[in-house]
Amino acid sequence: MIEETVTPVDQFQAPFGREVIIQDVLHESGMRMLRIRIREGKRFTVMDVDAATASHWSSVLAHWVEQTGQPNK
Repeated sequence: MIEETVTPVDQFQAPFGREVIIQDVLHESGMRMLRIRIREGKRFTVMDVDAATASHWSSVLAHWVEQTGQPNK
């Protein structure tokens, strides 16, 4: 069995009853991933991303927030 150390990063509610859980996952090989878990009722979507993907995703999200003109919390 593959061992991994999972550390909670954040958890929050999103629109339409969704729950988002973000975790830091360190695999026994030393590989580190960011795990995004989205719960929609009884369904889960789980996505593990590397640092480059997380960085790109965060910049796209930040840009979108700036374009909406809404305050960034």
